[in-house]
Amino acid sequence: MPSYTVTVATGSQWFAGTDDYIYLTLMGSEGCSERTLLDKALYNDFERGAVDSYDVNVSEDIGEIQLVKIEKRKYWVQDDWYCKYITVKTPGGDYVEFPCYRWVGDSEEIVLRDGTARLPKDDITQAAKQHRRKELEERQKLYRWMEWHPGFPLSIDAKTCKDLPRDIQFDSEKGVDFILNYTKAMENLYVNRFMHMFQSSWSDFADFEKIFIKISNTISEYVMQHWQEDFMFGYQFLNGCNPVMIQKCTKLPDKFPVTTEMVDCSLERNLTLEEEIKEGNVYIADYSLLDGVSANSTDPCTIQYLAAPICLLYKNLQNKVLPIAIQLAQTPGENNPIYLPSDEKYDWLLAKIWVRSSDFHIHQTVTHLLRTHLISEVFGIAMYRQLPAVHPLFKLILPHVKFTIAINTKAREQLICECGLFDKANATGGGGHVQLVQRSMKQFTFSSLCFPEEIQMRGVDSKEELPYYFYRDDGNMVWEATKSFVSDVVNIYYDSDETVKTDVELQAFVKDVYVFGLNGNEDLGFPKTIMTRDKLIEYLTVIIFVASSQHAAVNFGQFDWCSWIPNSPPTMRRPPPTEKGVVTINYIIESLPDRGRSCWHLGAVWALSQFQENELFLGMYTDEHFIEKPVKKAMQQFRKKLEDICSIIKERNKNKKLPYYYFSPDRIPNSVAV
Repeated sequence: MPSYTVTVATGSQWFAGTDDYIYLTLMGSEGCSERTLLDKALYNDFERGAVDSYDVNVSEDIGEIQLVKIEKRKYWVQDDWYCKYITVKTPGGDYVEFPCYRWVGDSEEIVLRDGTARLPKDDITQAAKQHRRKELEERQKLYRWMEWHPGFPLSIDAKTCKDLPRDIQFDSEKGVDFILNYTKAMENLYVNRFMHMFQSSWSDFADFEKIFIKISNTISEYVMQHWQEDFMFGYQFLNGCNPVMIQKCTKLPDKFPVTTEMVDCSLERNLTLEEEIKEGNVYIADYSLLDGVSANSTDPCTIQYLAAPICLLYKNLQNKVLPIAIQLAQTPGENNPIYLPSDEKYDWLLAKIWVRSSDFHIHQTVTHLLRTHLISEVFGIAMYRQLPAVHPLFKLILPHVKFTIAINTKAREQLICECGLFDKANATGGGGHVQLVQRSMKQFTFSSLCFPEEIQMRGVDSKEELPYYFYRDDGNMVWEATKSFVSDVVNIYYDSDETVKTDVELQAFVKDVYVFGLNGNEDLGFPKTIMTRDKLIEYLTVIIFVASSQHAAVNFGQFDWCSWIPNSPPTMRRPPPTEKGVVTINYIIESLPDRGRSCWHLGAVWALSQFQENELFLGMYTDEHFIEKPVKKAMQQFRKKLEDICSIIKERNKNKKLPYYYFSPDRIPNSVAV
């Protein structure tokens, strides 16, 4: 009687073990084994992290093992079981691996394919084709599209995290509860004693140190000390929390009538402003997206304000980028003066504060929420709906969408919903953030997600012209390493453009992203089909880079750059001034957030800047969905390139007062999970 040895690995997650009945059936090319009970209730098998082996006898040869069926039957209480993988040793001594990495619920059965990645064309037998089709049919019932707000990318059809399919829920809800995390953060930061002081202004700038001094770190402390300096203001456009707004100014817009006479004292090359522009020394940041967005009105006791400034920046002879002119509204006129470094100290300081506050809103809602969180969720939903677990692209993408759908669902449940935490301290709360996403979608394009293209479109790609743009330099290195890895994997499974073109599951995935996830909006430039290996490599690089590297670059610096409140005010309580010479220190303090909102803001940027427990960083693939040696070799090469990048960044940062490390691969989590 032939005997198979079956090894079952249980995950280390909480509640991953089970005291229930687990049955297994081996399904071969010539038949099936009998349904075998592996573990009876109350035995010690299938505990967290356990690897257990069993002998399965069959009465006759069942041929080549193709599928393994696992069934779980409830014994006493509900107790989901997390299965990592199953390995089958055949009577001939061969080993067949069946990756699982899924939760098995009560009265549920899961049928697993062996771990060899296969395109649709590789499946010959009817059983294999049927398994593929059935898996996708079941997934499409679970993963449904939903429009959360008109004009938004579509999201998962779930009101709460508990409504999500079990396989994409967090192992523990505690780590991602925004209310709990923000409250805990404020306790840890010793600022909760100020929480009852909503509407209560700080006394002066030094007063903000009461909620800062206990939590200062290298960068945030440097920001606190130098935030009023033009150098620090300009530096953040290159390497701060939102280094995506600066673009080369090739022509002054009519709405921003700056003259040479206005800025002459800031120009260092004995050239006119027009000549400086032609020489490529002038840059601009325009916050027009905020023009007309409704300010937060959820608290009738505090009127809040937004502005849509335009800022002109100049690269001086030391290659520092400095502000030389700021206009706080989009329409020029007598009531909309252009502020200059030569103006009164507090006029100029408040103008810069308004730019920093506007930058904060664009960062949170557009750069961070829309361009990493929401778009990664679209890719994730489409992947689950259109790519079976046996598909190589499912195996490639899966680690980079892990927990993304869950964290976004939690955000819609607690953070950006009506009366959510976003309303507590942000001037775009109460619906302004929704308007901002809707407006941003009209400018959002696929090409802007391709890192080198986005840099080029803003005219900031030259190292010679902007030598200290570390965001650009480090991002390009990580993009190229990611693209090289993706290229290696694609070329293993796709031997020609024709193979790409005829992969019906790949085409369905790309179509689902375009037609449903993005509402079939042609203006966004997302592909409807992918016809070549080069385009496929680019598409997959975008998915992985945005979910890992881009998110890390714009998320984990929030505490560094935003914890000193005057440098990044989440709201303003007085309108932008309409004339020069009226701003005093008291005017600025009364404009900045009150004590309560400052504390909420601080708790938020602290919580959002923390890595998850047991975080997996870029290149770390602990779940072995791929079993092929060529892919494992490609992963090793990827990790080696990432290690080299870490070394380059570490060496450059030595002795720097303002180190830039947000693109360092050892600080880039695999997916958007916070």
